Amino acid sequence: SGFEKNAYMLEKAYEAGARYAFTSLHIPEETSVEYQRDVRDLIKFCGEKGVHLIADVSPHTLEKLGVSRLEELADFGIEYVRLDYGFDAQRIIELSRVFHVVFNASTITEDVIRVWQEERADFSRFAACHNYYPKRYTGLSIERVARSNAYLKSLGFQTLAFIPGDSEKRGPLFEGLPTIEEHRDHTGVLLACDALELYDAQTDIILIGDISASESVWKWLQAFSEGYVPLRVELGDTYDYLYGRVQHDRVDSSDYLIRSQESRLWDDAPVYEPTGKPVESAVESVPVGTVLVSNSAYGRYAGELSIARTELPLDVRDTVAGHVVAADMAFLPYLHSGRGFKLIR
Repeated sequence: SGFEKNAYMLEKAYEAGARYAFTSLHIPEETSVEYQRDVRDLIKFCGEKGVHLIADVSPHTLEKLGVSRLEELADFGIEYVRLDYGFDAQRIIELSRVFHVVFNASTITEDVIRVWQEERADFSRFAACHNYYPKRYTGLSIERVARSNAYLKSLGFQTLAFIPGDSEKRGPLFEGLPTIEEHRDHTGVLLACDALELYDAQTDIILIGDISASESVWKWLQAFSEGYVPLRVELGDTYDYLYGRVQHDRVDSSDYLIRSQESRLWDDAPVYEPTGKPVESAVESVPVGTVLVSNSAYGRYAGELSIARTELPLDVRDTVAGHVVAADMAFLPYLHSGRGFKLIR
């Protein structure tokens, strides 16, 4: 895409909290005479920003960059190399002494890992990155990635995977670059949820495969990097104090409610009195996404904020504070097990 465009996108990504970037140094279409210069400028730019550049390399990279051995890429300033085809286990171990080696998490075999172990490879110098899949219906399932990640993380590897972009697609097919096939055509909030789904599948680092994402997706990813999911809600006038506070679902997640760990501890939170009907009367139900605050009738639970995951009967000891907006309901399944969230307008 040329240095100027890449630098613009890197600046945007850096502001959103990105600290890793991925590029390929053996794309067949990259034949520009300015290619070597652009590569060096890109690496320098990443270094100045403190962004770790992961360079996908192959034996063809040598010719494209005018070097005789891959180790010379360290002189360019490259710290991370992603290796796939064309490298045997022993060669990968050699390269791991110079670079952080990123291998294909989707194709690695137990036999290769066993050789690394026998040769006492330092796994802190390795990471496992799933592939992206430009061709439609060739992507992986989330179940397969979750199984693979569980195994790789048990060995001490860091894991990476891709979501597509929803702004500008990358060629030559322009059909998205996801790891998970079901993510391919997602945009907006669904694309943000895809990142959370990969996190839940024990993926440590999420990369955007395509050239860019929409502004809203960048904002969501920035919030995720800061440790919370922004959740748009409509609250009653007396509940303004609930906006803008980072809270966390309890680690022992309920299947029925998202329960804020912090809300009962806020000194400035008002205590509400019961306003509902007696418990003996007909039960009113509340829909998914209802924001509830426990009132004084709940004793020591007074002030606790919760959000309905499913339709529930309304307990007289809870007061309806508001509702999650329809577009953000997709986030609710991912607010679990201690994950942070922030109610916003």
